[in-house]
Parts: sequence; C-alpha cells; structure tokens
Amino acid sequence: MTLPAHFQKEVQAHLSRNSPYTFFSQSEGLASGKGEPYNAEQVQAHIKEILVKYSNGIWVSKLPRIYRDLYKEDLPVEAIKDLETWTHICIVEKTYGSNASDSLKELLVKYPNGLWAHALPKLFQDTYNTKLPGHVLEKLDLLSELCIIDYPMPDNPKRAILYKRSCAEGVEKDENCNRRNSSTSEEERTQKKEVKRRPSVQEVSSLHIPKEESSNVLVLEATNTNQVMIRYIGEGYSQALESMDDEMREFYGLEESRQVSSSALCIGKVVAVRVEDEDAILRAQVSEVMSDELKVKYVDHGFSAVISKSKVFELQEKFLKLPFQATKCKLAGLEPFSQVPAVISKFETMTSGRILLAEILERGPTPLVVLYDMSQDDDVNINAVCMRELQDKTLACPLQVNSVYMNVIVTSVCSDGTICCQLPSKGFARMNEILEKIEKYFHSQVTSEFLVSRPFCGKVCLARFKGKWSRVEITNLHGSRVLDIRFIDVGVQASVEVFELREIPTTFLCDLMAIPPQGVKCCLADLCVSVGCWTADAVQWLREKVVNTTDCSMKVNYRTLLLAIFAPEIMFSNTLHDPSRSLNHQMAQTDLFKQQPDVVLTSQRFLLLLVLVFAECCRGLTHVFLHSGSNMDVFVSVACHPGHFVLQPWRDTYKLVVMMEEMILYYNKTEEKPLNIAKNQIHAAKVENNWHRVLVKGVLTNGMVSVYELDYGKHELVSCTQIRPLIKEFRQLPFQGLTAQLAGMKPKQWSEEASIVFRNHVEKKALVAQLEAVEEGANSWDRKLTVFLVDTSQEEKDVWVHDIMAEFVDELSNEP
Repeated sequence: MTLPAHFQKEVQAHLSRNSPYTFFSQSEGLASGKGEPYNAEQVQAHIKEILVKYSNGIWVSKLPRIYRDLYKEDLPVEAIKDLETWTHICIVEKTYGSNASDSLKELLVKYPNGLWAHALPKLFQDTYNTKLPGHVLEKLDLLSELCIIDYPMPDNPKRAILYKRSCAEGVEKDENCNRRNSSTSEEERTQKKEVKRRPSVQEVSSLHIPKEESSNVLVLEATNTNQVMIRYIGEGYSQALESMDDEMREFYGLEESRQVSSSALCIGKVVAVRVEDEDAILRAQVSEVMSDELKVKYVDHGFSAVISKSKVFELQEKFLKLPFQATKCKLAGLEPFSQVPAVISKFETMTSGRILLAEILERGPTPLVVLYDMSQDDDVNINAVCMRELQDKTLACPLQVNSVYMNVIVTSVCSDGTICCQLPSKGFARMNEILEKIEKYFHSQVTSEFLVSRPFCGKVCLARFKGKWSRVEITNLHGSRVLDIRFIDVGVQASVEVFELREIPTTFLCDLMAIPPQGVKCCLADLCVSVGCWTADAVQWLREKVVNTTDCSMKVNYRTLLLAIFAPEIMFSNTLHDPSRSLNHQMAQTDLFKQQPDVVLTSQRFLLLLVLVFAECCRGLTHVFLHSGSNMDVFVSVACHPGHFVLQPWRDTYKLVVMMEEMILYYNKTEEKPLNIAKNQIHAAKVENNWHRVLVKGVLTNGMVSVYELDYGKHELVSCTQIRPLIKEFRQLPFQGLTAQLAGMKPKQWSEEASIVFRNHVEKKALVAQLEAVEEGANSWDRKLTVFLVDTSQEEKDVWVHDIMAEFVDELSNEP
C-alpha cells in the first residue's frame, strides 16, 4: 500500500524525532508489575492486546497514539520507560536510529531502479561500517514507511526488491524512476526561471530532447567533452531543418529582403545570413558587433564566424518557430578529463562528419550521453576509446617477441584455451600500490558517495575480485540491476548486481586511469582445436596447473606470436627454453583434446527413467488459460506468418525479466562442467549476453547445439560450452512462449508478401489476444492457441489483424 504524498514528509520527520525502537510480543503470560505508580498490570494487558493485532512488531513511537485510540486514555510515560524490562510480554529491539534511517533512504536514492533486499546487509556494512540488524530482512514490513517493497517471485518471499517511496509511487515496477523518463530536473527548472527573467530579442522555443533512450546525432563541434555541440537527426529535427532551409533559400532569393540596419544590430539578435560559398541562408545569433562586421553563431550548425554586415537580413517570424537545432551534450565518464588534449584530439578524429548513436543517460539542459559509432562491424563505444587516451604507454606490459618472462601470474583460463597473464612491471607495481591505498581509503570512509548509481557500457569502476577491489569495465547491462563486467587487469568476465560496484575515488582517479590494462590475453602455441573450444577436461587440467600460481615462466614464440608456458618446477632449470618441457607439449601428448561422442547411447531402462524425471521436472510449467472468448494482453515475440507466431502473456513479463536477471547472476558465476547433451532435453543456454531456458533440438558434430528458446519462441545455434543444467529455481515460472495461429482463416500456404505484412503489423508489439481455441500437445510447448489479434494502440478504433489479412486469403482462393 502506498502512502499519500502529503503524508510522506510527516512520516519521515516523525521517525527522525521519535524513539528508534521496535518491539515484538512474547508468547509467555503476563506478570504483575510491582511498585509502579500506575496500574502496570492493566497497561501490560493492553499492550499485549496491541501486539496480538500488530504481530510483525510496531514502532514504539506509534504506541502512544494507538493506545489512546483503542483505550481512550494516555499511555503513561513511565510505561514507555519500563517496556525494556517487560521481557515476559515483549522484546524491545533497537533497529536503527534516525541517522541510520537516513542512511537506508540514502542507499535507495542511489539505486532509483530498485535494490534487492538480500543485498542490503553487505551494502550497509560496506558503506557505513555498521551491521544492519538481522531481523530487518526477516520482517521487511518494518521498512514499509521508508520504501515500497515488491515481491517479483511469489514462490520466494526472500527475493524482494526495495524502491525509494517518493520516486517509485505510481510507476510500474521495473520502470520505476527510470532516469531516461525522468521529469524536468531542478537544474532545468532553474534555467527556465532565469530565461523568463532575462528579456530576449526574439522568442524561440527551446529544443526538446528526444523521448527515446537513444537517438542519432551529428557532432558539430567539440573543444570540451562536457560541451559537445550536436544536432539530433530525424523527424522534427534534421528533417524539419532541411525543410526550413529550403523555404529560407526560396524566400530570400525571390524578393529583395530587407537588410538589418546597423542601429538595430545588438548582441542576442537572431538574423538571416547569406552564406555565398554554399548558396544558403542560415539562421545566426549576433555575439559581437563591430564597425563593419559582426561575429555570429550559426544556431543550427554550432560554429561561429565573423561576417560582413551586408550579408545580414531580418529574420522573418515564421523562421523562428523551429527551435535552434545545435545543442550541447556531455560525454559520460569523461567529465574530469573534458579538456585533456589527447582526449579531444581522439574524439575529433572519431566523430568528424559522422552520424553517431547517442545513448541518453540523463536529461537536462546538457544531457549526459554515451556515443557509439555504428558504421563498423562491431559497435564502437567512443567514450571508452577516448578514455583509453589517458593511458601512459610507458606503464604497459613489456611484452616482446622471443623473450622469456619469470614470475608470471596466470589469472584465468577461458573455455577456448585463451589465458590471461600478469607480468611483473612498473605499471603492475604502480597499480597494486594504488589499489592498496584505495582499500585503506574505503575503510576510513563512512559514506554512500562511492556507490555507482548510473552504470553505462564502457564505464570504468571498481568491483571485488577474490576479496580485493579491482578495476572493471562495464560491458553490458541487463535491465536496471544486473550487468556484465570485465576485470581489466585479470581478464575475467562476470555478471554482478549494481550494488557490488564502487566509483574510483577522485583522489586516485587520474593515477589509476593512466595505467594500461595489466592483463595480457594470450594463446598457447601448438595447441589449436578445430572446433573452436577445448574440452572441459582440458580447460580444467590447465587451470589446476597454472591458475593462482605466482611463479610460472613463459616464452613468446617468435613465429606465431603465441606463448609457451613452463611449469613452475622447471622454471630455473637449464631446459627453460626447451619447448618439449613446456606445458604446451605436455598437453599435446595427452588425450585431453579428444572430442566426446556427440550422441550418448543409453539403455531402454535409463531412457524410461529419463522420461519420468523429465516429466516430474516439467510439472507446474503450464499456463492457466482462460475460456474461449476471453481476452489477454500479450507481446508477440516472433511472427513467421499468420499460421505460426509466438505470444508472451503480458502479465508475467516482469517476472520473466527478474528471472533472467537471476539466471545471469547464477550461471555466469558457475564454471562449466562436462554435460551430456541430447535431443529433447531442457537446459539453460547462453545466447549472446543472456541466459535462456531452451529445448535441445539437435546436437551437431562440430560442437554446436540447435536449441529452441521456450520463453521467446526463437531457434538458435549455440556452442556446447554455453549449455548448463536448468536448476529447479528457474523451472517455477511457466514457459512464456506460446505458439499460436490467427483465428478466422485457414489458408494452406502464405505468400512471402502476406508474411511480411503480417510480421510488420504484429512482431515486437503489444496486442490483445482473444482466445478462440486451444489444441493440446504432449508438452506445454507443443500446445497451440488459435487467437484473434487486436491492435488497440490507435485512439480512433481497434484494428483486428485478421481483417487486414483477409485480402490475402481471397488472393489465395482465386489462384488457379
């Protein structure tokens, strides 16, 4: 239940100024009080009645009012003092004082998209060096006045999400307080007030930032990454500007336009300027008036120039309706380095004359963005590339061809045999020195200042690796609470919750960003596997030999630029340069790389057992369907043609998102183990950056597995190394992908044109499905629905999709 807005401040103030105690009832009987100057026995009886009503506990600060409302008399002040001694009827526990209460609210402000309740104890301890009372998680209702408590997984009440009450009210669960949809900021409101107070020469409406989370932009000018001049591309922006430019060219070309008199020219005046080199008329604003010339800024193009007064004309009122198109943004992550020459130079090189994609992280007068170059095969994060220009190349790992290195640390071994090494170097020593200082610094601070509240791809921050803070780069975001990171100096990838990250303290930021990555990614020479991945046994063998060992040595192979790793026990021997003594050679002589058979033959008895176990696991994985004619909100995830498409019930979309976040956290922290994969098994599979519940459709000889996504209805091909057992926790939610066909028509075959039309109308859209019939199957994913689809997004009328497709049915029936 949500408190009315006008009560919130009152409640918070009440909590701050009153007693910070909560007490709970005991099951023992009453005992008479002795010596109190009031009727203790009667008061105790009343309090016991109150505690029966409030079985989850009650704030001591609320007790006097409740007592007065129930018994029409005041609770004696002495009784409140004696509560702690009445252990036979209640337990008085100090949960947190006003300072700690403010700290809890402070944490939720840092995480406007919600915070998992299970993360609260560790986060509270790490941030404030204070232990959160254990009973708080057991009785989350105690926090109901500070936050909204949501239970996205009803079968697991311990998995709750906490939202800051003042900004979560009235917003759908997973979209709460989304920074990209936030209302006008205080800064923006202040600026608008200032504009109203300052008289202007002409009224021009302000430019609205696109509502979408990302938008195409053209970079116009950049001398400071905190004030990058851009122009938005698209309808209402560049297209509207092109239309106005054509109209201005025609208007000022057909008639003798009136030039602006010198006396009328003033700073701030918006004029029309003839640019003869480009045969164009552009809008400009006067920034300086000289005797025969003017300095103007072209308000739609972002650059300034000194021009002759003879080229200036009065700007007609109709050309002031379009907001000035040149606007500013700032690059996320580069705020402290906005004027570093190397950063500016790299940015100009990458953005000159290019249309980029801007991900808008924060709105306001100067939006905070991440820019991407989408023109290449792989998207390039321009913010991240510019950040690397801060690195001091003299601190890079000194890797040279045909050289031998001692005391090498192998930090990780990937499934394809790729390893990551750390070499003794000046940069490595400097990095460890700074990270040790940060450890001590964090221990000395009691603040939430360093919590990461605005994560974005390419951001460099800190996360724990084997108990110590280490540099990480955010590589992908899954919703608002779970993200993928790469430990820059270790080579390990992981999925974490946002509360596990910390900002790099400003004191150490410049020094730490100057150190290049200390993790060197390598491959072992003479160990090539044709299928692209090693067997699990081979990976495990190498991990046991070298990971976490600090005294390995390695030699760079001159011909292949790969590495030969030597076992620690022979590193000081005379045979160090002998390849036959390397781990590479030892592995090559084993049978670790022999491929496991693609199909495992089993007895009929085992197959029967497998079927029984499979059936048991799948119980409860079916939807409860409504009767014929009922409506349900759906999302169409896949649409092939009217005879085959896949629906997702809208009501469970939020649960699916939360479950997939949990799957990412679970499986990305679980090491791969040998798994016999066979057709028709249900597993978890990693597709791109997400883990999905899948049905195995087939196993190929090259180590790839054909799978069907049971929640999305897509067919994918994944490596066998990306398959994991689907544990019980992730089998509770029914599979969300429902196969369906369109009601009202039964053509034998759909043309390509008809399929495209259907796909454009329904795929990736939220619609209403009216259930016509259900065709049951042996399994829940074999069931097929027959439904009418209705598009209700238009205000004028509802659009029934089968009516659109009817003309194609007529065409099919008329064919010879």
